[in-house]
Amino acid sequence: MISFATWAQLAGDSPTSRTEWAAVVGSWSEPHRRYHVLAHLAAVLGIVGELAGHAADPAAVRLAAWYHDVAYDPTREDNERVSAARARIGLLGLVDDATRTEVERLVLLTAGHDPAPGDANGAVLCDADLAVLAGPAEAYAAYASAVREEYGHLSDEVFTAGRTAVLQQLLALPALYRLPETAAQWTDRARANLTAELGLLRNRAHPIG
Repeated sequence: MISFATWAQLAGDSPTSRTEWAAVVGSWSEPHRRYHVLAHLAAVLGIVGELAGHAADPAAVRLAAWYHDVAYDPTREDNERVSAARARIGLLGLVDDATRTEVERLVLLTAGHDPAPGDANGAVLCDADLAVLAGPAEAYAAYASAVREEYGHLSDEVFTAGRTAVLQQLLALPALYRLPETAAQWTDRARANLTAELGLLRNRAHPIG
């Protein structure tokens, strides 16, 4: 899934394409990452592949998956914007301008995971990115733990406040998943996982006894 052959189907096989692929993989392999790693990229690419039939432009969605967390610095709040700009620059000369513009737009959508109604491309990418929320309890716990490790520079108090806000934002979305099939399969499990984590955080912040 992370092979150059998979990338080349989207961006061609040229020295420039090979250099860009290596740079993208290198970014996803940065040592400070714990959740936003190549395994997450592979998972998102796999799900995008499964859902590609719903997309208006499957190639653009796949490219957006490659770039959606290519920039990830837990000390910054503009990672999606930086990732989108990185995609626009990195794909120059590899795909047409319309595709670059769509990839940039899709990457920006992952900041809030709230695509507009009828945005098929956005629905596929955002649903794939949030699929982890609907995993079994053990897998979700591993995801949450990895996220905490990425924010190891924050105190428990500061992390708890920030993570609580993120969970509340996700639970407040009109819909966690936008495609009918993913919504039907994943929503209940995802909301249960999010609610359980939120409860744990609140108990830690305000212990009883």
